[in-house]
Amino acid sequence: MTLAVLLLLAAKGGDPNMHPSTQLWFTEPAKAFTASCPLGNGRLGAMVFGDPHDERVVLNESTMWSGSPQDADRPEAYKVLPEIRRLLLADENRKAQDLLQKNFICRGAGSGSGSGKDVPYGCYQVFGNMEISQPGGEVTEYRRILDLDRAISSIDYRQDGAEFHREAFVSAPDQVVAYRFTTTRPEHLSFSMKLSRPEKAQVMLEGSDLVIIGQLKSGNPNVAGVRFEGRARVVTDGRISGGDGAISVSGGTQATILFSAGTDLADKSLHSHLMEHLKKAAETDYDELRGRHVADYQKFFHRVAIDLPEGSSARKPTVERLKAADHEDDPSLAALYFNYGRYLLISSSRPDSPLPANLQGIWAEEIQTPWNGDFHLDINVQMNYWPAEVCNLSDCHMPLLQFIPKLVPNGQKTAKAYYGAGGWVAHVITNPWLYTSPGEGADWGSTCTAGGWLCEHLWEHYAFTKDRHYLQSVYPVLKGSCEFFLDMLIEEPKHHWLVTAPSNSPENQFIHPKDGPVSTCMGPTMDESIMRELFTNTISAAKELGVDQGLVARLEQTRARLAPFQIGKYGQIQEWLEDYEEVEPHHRHTSNLYGLHPSDQISPDKTPDLAAAARKTLERRGDMGTGWSLAWKVNFWARLWDGDHAWLLLKRLFKPVGVMGYDYSNGGGTYSNLFDAHPPFQIDGNFGATAGIAEMLVQSQEGVVRLLPALPKAWASKGSVRGLRARGDVFVDVSWKDGKVVSYKLSGPGAKAAKVVTGNTKM
Repeated sequence: MTLAVLLLLAAKGGDPNMHPSTQLWFTEPAKAFTASCPLGNGRLGAMVFGDPHDERVVLNESTMWSGSPQDADRPEAYKVLPEIRRLLLADENRKAQDLLQKNFICRGAGSGSGSGKDVPYGCYQVFGNMEISQPGGEVTEYRRILDLDRAISSIDYRQDGAEFHREAFVSAPDQVVAYRFTTTRPEHLSFSMKLSRPEKAQVMLEGSDLVIIGQLKSGNPNVAGVRFEGRARVVTDGRISGGDGAISVSGGTQATILFSAGTDLADKSLHSHLMEHLKKAAETDYDELRGRHVADYQKFFHRVAIDLPEGSSARKPTVERLKAADHEDDPSLAALYFNYGRYLLISSSRPDSPLPANLQGIWAEEIQTPWNGDFHLDINVQMNYWPAEVCNLSDCHMPLLQFIPKLVPNGQKTAKAYYGAGGWVAHVITNPWLYTSPGEGADWGSTCTAGGWLCEHLWEHYAFTKDRHYLQSVYPVLKGSCEFFLDMLIEEPKHHWLVTAPSNSPENQFIHPKDGPVSTCMGPTMDESIMRELFTNTISAAKELGVDQGLVARLEQTRARLAPFQIGKYGQIQEWLEDYEEVEPHHRHTSNLYGLHPSDQISPDKTPDLAAAARKTLERRGDMGTGWSLAWKVNFWARLWDGDHAWLLLKRLFKPVGVMGYDYSNGGGTYSNLFDAHPPFQIDGNFGATAGIAEMLVQSQEGVVRLLPALPKAWASKGSVRGLRARGDVFVDVSWKDGKVVSYKLSGPGAKAAKVVTGNTKM
């Protein structure tokens, strides 16, 4: 199909052969990182801007981390623990927090206050930039598309009487970034290509390859930093020349840039592997190279398909669709966002990825990424993986599931150093160096239940897959987390409940009657919810495996004494043991509703009074928030079976945000390439909303599969979803019309045992 025909047929959309739920399309090159098209294979990443004259491709590699292993524990912190607890029991929270800050935070710089690139904690960093200069005259008839069905970015335009087509992808089978240039005019293709990096890099020509090498800072003068290497090669029917740190192409009709990269953090034979990748890719016909990539990617993406009604803006460019979402319904935009989230997870977290997806997935353009681009454990890395199981991407969950057990040895040391406890603990942040110490600020870094929350993911993978061999392999991690809490819990004097002490409700503050704004507390609701869930899951795992009867009995006894949910004076779920006023009533974290989602301790069915209190909590929090906060609220409202309110929050999430900045006083939204705007960019909002859309259509707890529990009126006319996964190893297809299920199919090993409920019917 010629470009002219394509543009004629695409007058009402991008590519006429693609559905508006599987393509992003734009009418101009990206002017910012958050407008460029992300590509990835779980390890390599690329952001394509699409400028015909001065192209920039941001290059990423998932193990591109500064820093190094460190012992950030204070070895005698446990000695001050009795005094901290005495102060908390005496209602002296401010004094307890001050003592925490002096004696109970990490040793050293910690995360560097979120700017840790030069300290041992380290930082995820951009690998580099590919800069491509192509001469020519005025550009017309420009279109830029990201095809989610094939994971290919393409650019089409007319220049100097010729049609130009570019396409880029990142191949998992061949471990290369491939960027293809073609033109219809013979010998008209000419460009030069350079590699660059803001610091710690050297670029050179080595034979036919352009090479970038360097070493990142370790933060420790006695430890070598991570070494990296990237290599680019061009295959063309034109002429190739090299000089001044660049490769130039002239007189051709087609050229393909191939790039491969890595670090010695994950690959000690890095150089030889890169040479093998480039040699193999360069010797492969381009159509075959692309075909292998597409076939590999579609093995993941085609597992699920969603169809929602098209609004009047559905065939418009992506930026216009986002602008229109504020005042009109376009359910197919939700389908696009859902597919985009699945695309991002497949692209940033493959089964063999060396690390989990971080705060930016694998995409960053900075040396100092926001919040170090690390793994925040008080919701963010967990939210990254909320869509994995329900969207039939259990294998993409593996990088996180394999990472969690690696935290245990350091977590055991931290448990001893700070709490004199057995088992293992993790706090708010971690990195590839397996950091488990508290953060450097007592007001946020003392949340002690991150390990328990991570264990929820270990259990959820089993709940969805029913893989008993897997459960046996992770059971010691679940058990170790329980052993930590069994050792560290104390009895509060008012009700004699067992509570954590000290802790925080993540990143939030309350107004103490005597001390004013303070964070340090005992037994915040989220801690108690996580422990209740952890104990329940570990009890079930032990019974399934036929082990540890004594531990089961102890966990059952302790679970019965955990602080229950309490309803406060506003009718809300209390966030703390006491019914304190919040410093920020509209705070982005809504941690007191952990029991509603991701856990299932609160539901309209089983606990209607608590569900009503959860609704009141959300009403008091409000419908604004940062990007990931809005995504969490979508899941909350879906669990309350209120599809219209969930849809309202999704539309709020679609609010266009044009500037990559840290100011989130006006709430989050979405950048023009559909990246979540915290702001700045954080990928957890994309993944959280993807999971929320799935929750609106299918929920599953305790052997019950609930179809269309939170279907909005705007989606009711007709629609379908195929391939979602329910707990119990069940796969779900469902279609509807006029808000009613017209057909459904359950398949998989657990299908016969599942009970089906439609809509919001109570059991």
